Amino acid sequence: MISIWEQETFYRKRDIIIIGAGFSGLWTAISIKEKSPEKSVLIIERNAVPLGASTRNAGFACFGSLTEIIADSQKMGWDKTLDIVKMRFEGLQKITRYFKNEEIDFELNGGYEILNNEESLQHIKQVNQKLKSITGLQDTYSLQQHKIKEFGLHKSQFLIENPCEGSLHSGKLVQKLLERCHELKIEFLFGTEVRHIDETSQQLNVGLSEELSIQANQLIHCTNAFSSPFLENENIIPARGQILLTEPIENLKLKGTFHYDEGFYYFRNVGNRVLLGGGRNQDFKTEETTTLETTEFLQCHLENFLQEVILPNQDFKIALRWSGIMAMGNEKTSIVKQVSDRQFCAVRLSGMGVALAPKIGEIVGEMIG
Repeated sequence: MISIWEQETFYRKRDIIIIGAGFSGLWTAISIKEKSPEKSVLIIERNAVPLGASTRNAGFACFGSLTEIIADSQKMGWDKTLDIVKMRFEGLQKITRYFKNEEIDFELNGGYEILNNEESLQHIKQVNQKLKSITGLQDTYSLQQHKIKEFGLHKSQFLIENPCEGSLHSGKLVQKLLERCHELKIEFLFGTEVRHIDETSQQLNVGLSEELSIQANQLIHCTNAFSSPFLENENIIPARGQILLTEPIENLKLKGTFHYDEGFYYFRNVGNRVLLGGGRNQDFKTEETTTLETTEFLQCHLENFLQEVILPNQDFKIALRWSGIMAMGNEKTSIVKQVSDRQFCAVRLSGMGVALAPKIGEIVGEMIG
């Protein structure tokens, strides 16, 4: 049993409870409190620190590679594709307005995509024309062949550059968001799992154990790939992204963020080290999981990719290996909606949480009134 002191402080009734302290949960809480400072907001996070994808990603500040945008336009049509790209682009702009570059190690080194056939190049003019109203650039994507050698890349026929993209430190971004939350008097319960949710016409009971629950007027699910227990009817497919990071490499030529094979491989420099992730298209079924671990098969595959494409004829050692869990679906669109009288969700960010969450937070903030 809890004491009256706990009952009237940590476990008291709140206006809004948010489940999940990743990017979408934090930005949503900030948007709500900035709009309605009088509302009490509690974020419940089952881990000791935000996990999932927010602190386990590759630290890309990107809004879509050329081949991804072409593929999305063919699948979803241009209207939906441009809406998503605009939201990502504006999300990145918002991050740089809120935080100084040095606070989150933000570097606008450019985003690059390696292509090994000419097919996508035929669409580059059309894509640039479509994106002009979003980025303000005549050519968002351009061919930069001379940089292939400059970056020391192999097995790369064409290199496309996007000057609007860069990299950041995901951990530092989460820390800065947490600091902003504390300034706004947003409260937290870390290391606490939501077991069940009971909704009545009057309120919600958010159960943390058999004996303990917290009441709220509204609840927002921001647990992305881990939302299935509470959002059974939504199309949410977990997608694990495995990553490795090298030890420092002398005279490293690589600088910027890179995509390869329609974004299934992604790599960047972290100072003078190389971070490489992806390859789940080699083993889709195994990687449809919420288990945070790495597999020998994919880690070996990534090491081979590192050796053949990024660091040919160079010795390297692996310093770290980890994985993060993204949420995918039949479409790239996120699920941001009201799911019952008192519950809402902001999930399925399709591996673009860094860029999407700032804007999704605003949408949810408007939605709950």
